[in-house]
Amino acid sequence: MLELGRGALSKMSVRLESPVQYGFRLGEADIAANPLIGKQLRLEFLGAIHCIHCGRKTKKSFSQGYCYPCFTKLAQCDSCIVSPEKCHYDEGTCREPEWGERFCMTDHVVYLANSSGVKVGITRASQVPTRWIDQGASQALPIMRVATRQQSGFVEDLLRSQVADRTNWRAMLKGEAPPLDLQSIRDELFDHCAEGIRALQDRFGLQAIQPVSDVQPIEISYPVDAYPTKVVSFDLDKTPVVEGTLRGIKGQYLILDTGVINLRKFTAYQLAISAA
Repeated sequence: MLELGRGALSKMSVRLESPVQYGFRLGEADIAANPLIGKQLRLEFLGAIHCIHCGRKTKKSFSQGYCYPCFTKLAQCDSCIVSPEKCHYDEGTCREPEWGERFCMTDHVVYLANSSGVKVGITRASQVPTRWIDQGASQALPIMRVATRQQSGFVEDLLRSQVADRTNWRAMLKGEAPPLDLQSIRDELFDHCAEGIRALQDRFGLQAIQPVSDVQPIEISYPVDAYPTKVVSFDLDKTPVVEGTLRGIKGQYLILDTGVINLRKFTAYQLAISAA
């Protein structure tokens, strides 16, 4: 085995090509991952986790890479990040108002994606198409542009009364989801939720919540030679050394002939990656 690098793990870098191009990020290094498909790979957890915000050594990672004190005080770890409709910025209780102004008071996109079936989601406009790739979506379609994260959460909450808002990651890793007509699904959603959409536009203004109907779905392909018939997931806390032949990469998952591993889950873990 030849060691390719070691350092603090970050989620894989992605670049939208056909197929998606991935990179392992260890500290400052970005190591091309696609050329390693078909080769024997070894991941070794070196026993240390350092908070991605303050650098403090921590026994457990919270919210994908933070120590507990940062988890409890940073705005990016607050519950409103997962549930944007619960934003409390206007109440004057945001943990970090300046951070909120930069990341939450900015354009967001409401989208439909097909990874394990249709789902609705939201992301900052600047995170298109990275967000879709990270979820392992084979198709994605922006359907609304919204002025703030909280408002996008209200829209998502409305639309998820009709479609799911979560990905079945096990199904996503078993193969490509059958293609869907996302434009027709969008139009049906807009019809079903027309009254709720108008109510949100009346509340926040027409310019704040704008339907998008003039774009085509994005098709995304992944570098996968073979999908598993049974999904077995590795946990570096329980299995500090993971080895196997790399069969593919999808979302933020490595697909090995011995199992799968979600690298994003282990952000901030000190890791060594080697390949035959």
